[in-house]
Amino acid sequence: QVQLVESGGGLVQAGGSLRLSCAALRSIDIITHMGWYRQAPGKERELVAQIPSGSNIHRPGNIVYADSVKGRFTISRAGGRDTVYLQMDNLKSEDAGVYYCNVKTRRGANYWGQGTQVAVSS
Repeated sequence: QVQLVESGGGLVQAGGSLRLSCAALRSIDIITHMGWYRQAPGKERELVAQIPSGSNIHRPGNIVYADSVKGRFTISRAGGRDTVYLQMDNLKSEDAGVYYCNVKTRRGANYWGQGTQVAVSS
């Protein structure tokens, strides 16, 4: 079992920035990917960004972003630690929703954080 601890959500004006963080604790399996999904009211959960572990980070195309956030959001990993960040700049109203940290492991398990709310005022 992996515990995911998220932080960093909140209310921001359009054009502003927020930084989300997620730490994966007590993982006994190797984490292959960490990422962020979001869910707006009445919509399905969607992938925002995903980043692999280890040397795979440097392979072209292995860091994935939703088209709607490319150029505004940046996902990164803390070196040598199972922590992932999502820097969100130039936020828009359509970015609002609950953001969930996601971890995938080598054994094929999929873990979710409890979610953190992002609200964007116009």
